[in-house]
Amino acid sequence: MDEKLLDGIFYPEDLRKLKPEQLPCVCAELRQYIIDVLSEHPGHLGASLGTVELTTALHYVFNTPYDRIVWDVGHQAYGHKILTGRRKDFHTLRTLKGISGFPNPEESEYDAFIAGHASTSISAALGMSVASTLKGENRKVVAVIGDGAMTGGLAFEGLNNASSTPNNILIILNDNDMAIDRSVGGMSHYLVDITTSRVYNNMRYKMFRLLKRLKLINDDRRGNILRFNNSLKALLTQEHNLFEGFSIRYFGPADGHDVNYLVKVLKDIKDLQGPTLLHIKTKKGKGFRPAEESATEWHAPGRFNKDTGLRILPDNLNQPQLYQDVFGHTLVELAETDERIVGITPAMPTGSSLSFMMKAFPDRAFDVGIAEGHAVTFAAGLAKEGMIPFCCIYSSFAQRAFDMLIHDVAILNLHVVLCLDRAGLVGEDGVTHHGVFDLACLRPVPNLIISSPLNEHDLRNLMFTGCTAVSSPFVIRYPRGKGEQRDWRNAMEVMPVGKGRRLRDGERVAVLSLGPIGNEVIKALDSLEKEGIRAAHYDMIYLKPLDEELLDEVGQRFPFIITVENGVTIGGLGTAVMEFMTGCGYAPEIVRIGVPDCFVEHGAIPELYRLCGMDAEGIMRQIRNFSPNPSPQDRGEI
Repeated sequence: MDEKLLDGIFYPEDLRKLKPEQLPCVCAELRQYIIDVLSEHPGHLGASLGTVELTTALHYVFNTPYDRIVWDVGHQAYGHKILTGRRKDFHTLRTLKGISGFPNPEESEYDAFIAGHASTSISAALGMSVASTLKGENRKVVAVIGDGAMTGGLAFEGLNNASSTPNNILIILNDNDMAIDRSVGGMSHYLVDITTSRVYNNMRYKMFRLLKRLKLINDDRRGNILRFNNSLKALLTQEHNLFEGFSIRYFGPADGHDVNYLVKVLKDIKDLQGPTLLHIKTKKGKGFRPAEESATEWHAPGRFNKDTGLRILPDNLNQPQLYQDVFGHTLVELAETDERIVGITPAMPTGSSLSFMMKAFPDRAFDVGIAEGHAVTFAAGLAKEGMIPFCCIYSSFAQRAFDMLIHDVAILNLHVVLCLDRAGLVGEDGVTHHGVFDLACLRPVPNLIISSPLNEHDLRNLMFTGCTAVSSPFVIRYPRGKGEQRDWRNAMEVMPVGKGRRLRDGERVAVLSLGPIGNEVIKALDSLEKEGIRAAHYDMIYLKPLDEELLDEVGQRFPFIITVENGVTIGGLGTAVMEFMTGCGYAPEIVRIGVPDCFVEHGAIPELYRLCGMDAEGIMRQIRNFSPNPSPQDRGEI
């Protein structure tokens, strides 16, 4: 077997020893390596295939890790991981104790900043660039923003600050017209308009190279050069470039799949003083035809046959539906009966299954781009005028909209139904994506009703309740993955606000759960009954308002209480129950099961449940501790 160039590249310093004419071969091998590994070890395929040439060029030109590369939308960075010492471990991607699917400085010094969410790179890179200047360092800082992240408001805040703060950042705009779904909004149209101005952009770059060769570009003349460039564009195209309007030098658009051209451009512009933006055009899924033709489907396709291009799909016959799909289909049913209902999502129509409503009611479903705060305030405006918006956001992404939820929704007590998808531990996406803080964050906010379904029937019932039985902000949180029921289409009914239910009676111990994690409690209690241990189980359904009548019953009857929630234990259900018991003079012994006070790593959901003691076995151990004769193992003595 012929030796490959990639086999000799362990770190970027090895890459830099190659001749420029060898780089296209490196890119071909790198792209194939990503395909080979991800076909068996699933991850985010399309985005990283599109950045192979850019990744190679960046590490070839810049002195990483001293020079910083800040990735925005971290699933673009698989090639970066492979070239920076993690090729042999790449097959452990997104597995427990394996490498992360996103850049993380704790994993590698080449990962300049954590990058699970979008639109952060410009702000972070600007801070690094300013710090470098203050410390007297000659460090280059590159922000790679793409995969739709330029639609996020934080990116524009960073651009605005970069235009007024002395810095030398280089911003790479990776324009592939995609996030996970196709990009929407004015920015995506604007980038297309820039792309069509090829005469101007080619002329401008040639003029820049000429001026550089003549040594007419330096710090003193920066303002003159910018004004010259702006005047040239105005003359040729009758347009003004948005980025130049921020006093940021703009170059491009360049072919993001021509590695040698990228190397040439990067060498030309890397030493410029002041903020610079290089706009490149790439294709998501480049080099693997199925991913090129269906970028959304192949964003994270699971296992696939790399030779035939066919995905290896699990047998879903007679399997429960995904919670997101139950949400999507149910929203369409509700919208059919009430024309006030609208749907909103920030750039995740497929992931949240709002795509079903977009197809059924295209005028009443809105993808607002990567803009969670805007999504919530947009929903508030709709609600203020009498509509009933269902605003669907991944729980971890909704953290960005916390202020808007308080200021724009809760204070006005507006009828917004906030659906928090991927609530709780989400698995392989890891620390940046776990939706474990929503209960603790939202519980103190006045006017909010906070709920979580035990199963798919309850999800449908809570959606029905949220739009028909209340007029206040109504939060529904549900997890990633499948539910428990194959027959999920029930006749919807109202679930009384603030009322839980006793699912099973028992002795000595009462287990109080919230949401689908209650199914782990059911498994635990079924097993314990075979051992002769009978514990009670209460499904709270609502975190706020709490069912105080039910809690009075528990406080009067049970000396031991265990709370179970798929979220942080500090401030969530367990804390609420403790506050109630103390306030009412009850003194049971209370154990809280949930996510501990740490950031949980990535891994399969059953593994993470076990790690946090939230699985059936962990719940059983805690219940046995309260049995008359707990074993030494359960007491932790051996």
